[in-house]
Amino acid sequence: MKDGTAADYHLLEEMEKPYLGLTASRIIDELRRQGEVSLEGYKITRLDHALQAATRAKHDRADTDWIVAALLHDIGDGLAPQNHDRFSAEVIRPFVRWDVAWVVEHHGIFQMLYYGRHYGWDENARDQFKDHPCFDSCAEFCERWDQSSFDPDYTQDPLDTFIPLVEEVFARKAYDPEILREGYVSELTT
Repeated sequence: MKDGTAADYHLLEEMEKPYLGLTASRIIDELRRQGEVSLEGYKITRLDHALQAATRAKHDRADTDWIVAALLHDIGDGLAPQNHDRFSAEVIRPFVRWDVAWVVEHHGIFQMLYYGRHYGWDENARDQFKDHPCFDSCAEFCERWDQSSFDPDYTQDPLDTFIPLVEEVFARKAYDPEILREGYVSELTT
C-alpha cells in the first residue's frame, strides 16, 4: 500500500463505489441466510426474530433508524456469536444516529436482565451504564422489541416490507454528522 500513488487510490475509490452501493443487498442476503441457518433450540429462526423485532418497532411507529436497528440488531450472530451486539452495531454505525448504534452495541448486556441468573451471570450488569444518556433507550429497546420477539405465534411483516428501509439507510453518506447527531438521544417511538 505504501507504494500506491494518488492516482492509484483515486482509481480504487471509483472502483469501490459499485461494491459499496451493494451493501444493503449483502445485508438482506445475510438476513435471508439467517432464515436458513440458525441457532438451535429456539422456536423461531434468527430471521423471524429480526422480523418480529422490526415489526414491533414499526407498529410502535418508530422511525427508520430504530426499525432498521431492530431488524439488524442481531445481524452479527452468524459471524460473531460471542460479540454479536458489537459486531451488529459496527454494521449500522456509519449510517444511523449515534444513540441507535449505542443501543445495538449494548443490547446484549441489557438482555442479561432476562436470563443472566440462569447461567450464574450478573443479570444487572447493565447497571454499569445507568448514568449513560442512552440507558433508558436500551432498556426500552430490549423490553419492547428484543426480548419479546421469540414468539412462534407472532405475525411479523415479511422481509420485503423492510427492504426499502434498509436500502434507504445504507444509501446514506457514511459518517455524515447530520445523520449521526452525536450526543442527541432520540425517542424510540413517535
